[in-house]
Amino acid sequence: MRARVLDGRALAERYRERIAARVKGVEARGAKVRLDAVIVGSGDDAAHVYAANQGKTCQAVGIQYKLHVLADGAGFDEIAGRVLLLNTQGDVSAIMLHLPLPESVVAYEVQRLIAPEKDVEGVNPANIGNIVYGRSSLAPCTALAVAKMVESTGTPLRGKRVVVVGASDTVGKPIAVLLMRTDASVVSCNKWTWGLEDLCRSADVLVAAAGVPELIKPDMVKPGAIVVDVGVN
Repeated sequence: MRARVLDGRALAERYRERIAARVKGVEARGAKVRLDAVIVGSGDDAAHVYAANQGKTCQAVGIQYKLHVLADGAGFDEIAGRVLLLNTQGDVSAIMLHLPLPESVVAYEVQRLIAPEKDVEGVNPANIGNIVYGRSSLAPCTALAVAKMVESTGTPLRGKRVVVVGASDTVGKPIAVLLMRTDASVVSCNKWTWGLEDLCRSADVLVAAAGVPELIKPDMVKPGAIVVDVGVN
């Protein structure tokens, strides 16, 4: 059976076009769409590259973008204070917190302070809970991207077996929850799961999100299965 590659770039471009049209619709009503992102100056290079690309993408679809660069070594009070301030500003549509933060600051303690309605990455526990109950689409962006890629195949998932390998809080777990909403039978597992090979072979949809290179071998994939590799290694 010949494999068909899921074109993530093409899918992303279609969503950008839709978003640009929606932004124009908002502007036609006299409003603006603005994303404010917070990054600590000492963050790693990858975070700064991500922020720069984020700014370019926002510009391309008509979203205003403001990056708040805090001083190296900023503490919890300063980072949390900036987030709380942005919560109160009416011209701020969405807030994102770039990671990593300084070692002395626990990311969760800041993420939970982001107003749920402005939490564009879905990292506030309130939004995670709403996802479980099917009341919100504000999900962690990687998890939502995987769900949209699977959806783009047009394959009905009701009753199908979905295996998600990897159970991190921001990727694996939200992917499993989002795909549960399709009435699929979802199995969440990890690199330590006993019988992982056979479990993967049983999957109609297989998502690799364990962060382990070459964990999933070709003979672990059922012919005709939908496969999404979340790894960047």
